Amino acid sequence: MNRMESTAAGYPALNERTQHVLKVLVERYIRDGQPVGSRTLSRDTGLDLSPATVRNVMADLEEFGYLRAPHTSAGRVPTARGYRFFIDALLQLKPLEEQEVAALRRRIDRPASSSAELAHTVSDLLSGITRLAGVVMLPRRHSATLRHVEFLPLSDNRVLVILVLNAQEVQNRIIQTQRPYSASELQQAANYLNAHFAGHDIQQVRGNLLDELRQTRANLDHLMQTVVEMAEQSLSPSPDVDDCVVVGQTQLMQYAELSDLDKLRQLFEAFNHKRDLLHLFDQCLRAEGVQIFIGEESGFEVLEGCSVVTAPYTVEGQVLGVLGIIGPTRMAYDRVIPLVDVTARLLAATLDGQA
Repeated sequence: MNRMESTAAGYPALNERTQHVLKVLVERYIRDGQPVGSRTLSRDTGLDLSPATVRNVMADLEEFGYLRAPHTSAGRVPTARGYRFFIDALLQLKPLEEQEVAALRRRIDRPASSSAELAHTVSDLLSGITRLAGVVMLPRRHSATLRHVEFLPLSDNRVLVILVLNAQEVQNRIIQTQRPYSASELQQAANYLNAHFAGHDIQQVRGNLLDELRQTRANLDHLMQTVVEMAEQSLSPSPDVDDCVVVGQTQLMQYAELSDLDKLRQLFEAFNHKRDLLHLFDQCLRAEGVQIFIGEESGFEVLEGCSVVTAPYTVEGQVLGVLGIIGPTRMAYDRVIPLVDVTARLLAATLDGQA
């Protein structure tokens, strides 16, 4: 048995010629989006094979479940199993050029006012380069350091909270208070928190102040009562920590295999609600390196016919989130996989510099 015949567990052994025919067919279909016939393959393989011989090879591949014949064509297209074998055993990645990496770094390393803005930049970048949908989970830090806080009074017992966390991440929140507060009261509370707790983990700050409230509620002066209420609400976990940013959904409308209106509607609903996407990306938080889900491998019916390529981004050994690409199974994996991998590393480097 030659080297090419030794394949991953769960795949039937294919000889070198059969693997080469499959590789050329998948690459041709990814490029053109049209079913591939035996005459085209006999010309493209470079193996001096007759169309009749190629048809026999294609029949074997169809029997193995790697190809299927669309009803409207005599040609063949890859199945999800065919794509999986292609990626696992045949794919040759095209690493990004140095200038491409440098251009990505410049885009990602621009100043951002918040992690959400940075996530949107990266998602937009992935979508723009691939012409597919880009997805970035917002960073999930187990800790956040308070740098500065401001409170501004609004109408109807509402307060605008401006939080500066870590190095330069800014979060704006609106909280509802039990009573109206004057601007001077809020300024005093902010001054107290900035003077006593800047540089501390915000959840520790909140916990310490709530402990103090429980133990000495009757003895708290007016200022501390204000400080405690502001801290209790404004330093609670952000409501969007489990969210993700999706950009480029409409790019998928250009692909014929996803152009069915009912399919698009379900797919766009999934993008809008994000619950299934987050569940899938949560699985990737516990994985190392690039993960690829083809069709039904994602476990979500709405993503059948799609592939998802993801990679986690990590700072100081802590996985903060996952980013990736969603598109039809007919995507340029040789380019998408290195792009997702490099982008995750660049995002991690940017966040590390902000930590």
